[in-house]
Amino acid sequence: MKLQDYDFPLPEELIARKPPNQRGSSKLLVLNKELEDVMIENFVEYLNPGDLLVLNDTKVLKARLNARKHTGGFVEVLIERLLDNKCALAQTKSNRKLLKGDSITVEDSSIEIKILDKEGPLFKIQFSEEPKEILDIYGKVPLPPYIKRIADKQDEIRYQTVYANEEKENSVAAPTAGLHFTKSQLKEIEQRGVGIAHITLDIGLGTFAPIRIDEIKNHVMHSERMSVDKEAADKINSVFNSDSRVIAVGTTVLRCLESVFAKFNKMKPYEGETDLFIYPGYKFGIVDSLLTNFHLPKSSLFLLVCAFGGTQDLKSAYKHAIEQNYKFFSYGDAMLINKCDG
Repeated sequence: MKLQDYDFPLPEELIARKPPNQRGSSKLLVLNKELEDVMIENFVEYLNPGDLLVLNDTKVLKARLNARKHTGGFVEVLIERLLDNKCALAQTKSNRKLLKGDSITVEDSSIEIKILDKEGPLFKIQFSEEPKEILDIYGKVPLPPYIKRIADKQDEIRYQTVYANEEKENSVAAPTAGLHFTKSQLKEIEQRGVGIAHITLDIGLGTFAPIRIDEIKNHVMHSERMSVDKEAADKINSVFNSDSRVIAVGTTVLRCLESVFAKFNKMKPYEGETDLFIYPGYKFGIVDSLLTNFHLPKSSLFLLVCAFGGTQDLKSAYKHAIEQNYKFFSYGDAMLINKCDG
């Protein structure tokens, strides 16, 4: 299985670099036996009483910081993960590479960041003050690199789901399938008799990492923290043992649920890490349907949706989406996919 088989031409103008004018106004492509072009407001019509919608309630950190070396040189710091003792793992970008023992200063402040060590492609850094407080004041929303602009005040609202949990502010990317929902639409979904459960998967920078080898099976996924509590596990098991569907809102939810199911052959309360890499040939255990955005060519996320909905059907659907001017990626349109039986 070669990576090149999962490439496709994507016109630059179809990359969504800003959110739609109103949350909940995106288009929705439904892949069932046939393709249907509808709107995200029609999503509720594809749900049945007894179904369960599973949401990732992680919140996005303002993880991008500008800093300066003592020489005045500019450094961009992008937090990957917060650690104990005022430490974090981070990517850095500067003209001259930083070295262990170097110190830099957060721009427009006296706050110091010390470079403690190198851990693979990331630096372990230590702040002179509490990192979350620093990020709240000086940080920027870490928009994906393909958006090609600096985040503004609108992004602080729109690159966050309406159900993000204030106590779970640990992600450096949004669970973008959830960006489509308004509070009123979620209420309408519940009024239809559809359950809602929340899990947490803290999204890291690896979500944007390209696959750099042609032999797909040799790719190694980044590890991400995830958590499923007893309430969510009980809801999911109840639906799994019925004729209703478990519907994952986003690839992060799907990876979380399938990771736990692979360990226990059912859902159980769990806190830990996952580096599950899903590509065509994977046998899904728990998720029946997936709401997701449109993904990059040759990305791990495109491989995941091909595994879930069938490679040929997904390639045809993406071709249709491009022809119909659907918008791609984080601020783009959505797609509802039912699990392929094959």
